[in-house]
Amino acid sequence: MKIIILADTHINIKSGSVTEALPAGLVKLIKEADMVIHAGDFVTKMFYDELSGICNLYAVHGNMDEMSLKRSLPERKIIKAGSTKIGIIHEAALSIHDTTGARYMAKEMDVDVLVFGHLHKPVIDKSDVLLLCPGSPTAPRLSEPSAIELNIDIGNISGKVITLEGARCGALESARSFQTDNNRKK
Repeated sequence: MKIIILADTHINIKSGSVTEALPAGLVKLIKEADMVIHAGDFVTKMFYDELSGICNLYAVHGNMDEMSLKRSLPERKIIKAGSTKIGIIHEAALSIHDTTGARYMAKEMDVDVLVFGHLHKPVIDKSDVLLLCPGSPTAPRLSEPSAIELNIDIGNISGKVITLEGARCGALESARSFQTDNNRKK
């Protein structure tokens, strides 16, 4: 089973095809997947409706979603992919460096895999549970646009972060190069 994991798409377009706002190639991956998981922050119901019309979508709401989405989508969700239990929530970890809260959340939800968002940067943390944050395909923070491909085959779990085309985080670009002024006065 091939699963594409998304979060923090933040698509705020009110008309037209909102899937055009996604990075090149991502819509194809979504359509080819057996399942798509979205860990919240669609922003508009229009984007949620369009996405759910092109794939087998499982989702929770995020903190930035319209009230209509917050009313129609749960805060937490547990699904099964074969014998693997997957928990979905928007906010689970404080930072990319401290996933303790997410691990406790996974234990509380009694899942094998916890998918979460909110950080806008990909995280894969393997311990007694698998913690996955796909980053953001449209609004990354200190990373490139991303999603996660998760493969589940008779209880065997594998996957990878998929780097996508699209706008890069400005802070990331500035960190890649620098220039000093040797003539600075002290």
